[in-house]
Amino acid sequence: MSETFDVIVIGAGPGGYVCALRAAQLGLKVACVEKRATLGGTCLNIGCIPSKALLQSSENFHAAQSALADHGVMVKGITLDLSRMQARKEEVVSANVKGVEFLFKKNKVTWLKGAARIARPGVVAVDGAEYAAKHIVIATGSESVPLPGVEVDETRIVTSTGGLALDAVPKHLVVIGGGYIGLELGSVWRRLGAEVTVIEFLDRLVPTMDGEISKAFERILAKQGMKFRLQTKVTGARVEKKTVILSLEPAKGGKAEEISADIVLLAIGRRPYVEGLGLTEIGVARDERGRIKTDEHYATSVAGIYAIGDVIAGPMLAHKAEEEGVALAEILAGQAGHVNYGAIPGVVYTWPEAACVGATEESLREAGTAYRVGKFPFTANGRARAMGETEGFVKLLADEKTDRLLGAHIIGPDAGTLIAELVTAIEFGASAEDVARTSHAHPSLSEAVKEAALAVAGRALHI
Repeated sequence: MSETFDVIVIGAGPGGYVCALRAAQLGLKVACVEKRATLGGTCLNIGCIPSKALLQSSENFHAAQSALADHGVMVKGITLDLSRMQARKEEVVSANVKGVEFLFKKNKVTWLKGAARIARPGVVAVDGAEYAAKHIVIATGSESVPLPGVEVDETRIVTSTGGLALDAVPKHLVVIGGGYIGLELGSVWRRLGAEVTVIEFLDRLVPTMDGEISKAFERILAKQGMKFRLQTKVTGARVEKKTVILSLEPAKGGKAEEISADIVLLAIGRRPYVEGLGLTEIGVARDERGRIKTDEHYATSVAGIYAIGDVIAGPMLAHKAEEEGVALAEILAGQAGHVNYGAIPGVVYTWPEAACVGATEESLREAGTAYRVGKFPFTANGRARAMGETEGFVKLLADEKTDRLLGAHIIGPDAGTLIAELVTAIEFGASAEDVARTSHAHPSLSEAVKEAALAVAGRALHI
């Protein structure tokens, strides 16, 4: 045996590296296995971080082209240097992944470089060497879900990986899937000049969000020039020279048609990635969707083996994985780690952003829960007017009898930051009145949150 550890974490994405760091903070001897040349997993290398870099750059480009003129800032001769934009994205990625490597050294986490296989309970093999561990944590993340008949080549038909690395702005980008990833990357290339068409099988965008948010989102993005084909399925794709021909038909069946594009982005979701781990051989149970089954303490069906993040049930979100990583590390150290899954926010980083936490109106109706709604538009918010960013609204859902906050939904400027207050409120079991009676700085976008909370009781002040 090469070396023995208290904990070996397989995968250095947000869940894995955070789990490793927290376990090390708690005095455990920790190793983290990562086969990629850099730490940070999909999120830091080819997902969350590079996409946000391109989103910010494309927003700046769009603002310089049009929005700044409204503020009296006149800019002429705007040109796009896509190679510089992509280079900046890589600089941002590099800074982040090097930051994780620094944290490993600071906290004395051993980086085992290579592909991992669980040889047997308590033993992890990495490129021919075997390492013993009291606890093994699987945090290998997820990969893009394939679509039959649509073969990805990362050149003409791309996943998010290829969609982040294009060296030219597409004339026509077709996005298959109206979820978080598809809308974010569609927004990037739309702002940079591409015609963008989003094809979604269901009858609305971001179907996990509140229905009213989904409808407003579609309207706002359509005003930005994005086109949508809802309740439509893609049945096949073929590449002819520099063109991709997609075959479409109504989701419920009907007349087929074709649509052409120079780039197609496949973004219909993600699935657990556990290739090469040897889970079947050692008896780790998985569900019908390929996710690893765990109990409330993240333990799998095999003693001493645990799993967190995208490989288990729940939303595939980096911050959800991080919370699970911290909770599991604390459990392994003898503490009481816990995650409140009712207080995990979701954010789509388009502009405006869309953010949510907790219950939707649809889920409350399905559960038979009586509730009240409070809404406030950004058109009535002084700071939003000053910014020239008045699209969207804040929507709060509270229990009809107790006034306890059950859900919060925001579409508008900086929604991803504004939602944090409401995540905190839900975490602490706050009522809508608690939020309403909390002083919010004036003038600020957060006043729209206060006004929505007041509106739950029918007493909004500024509308």
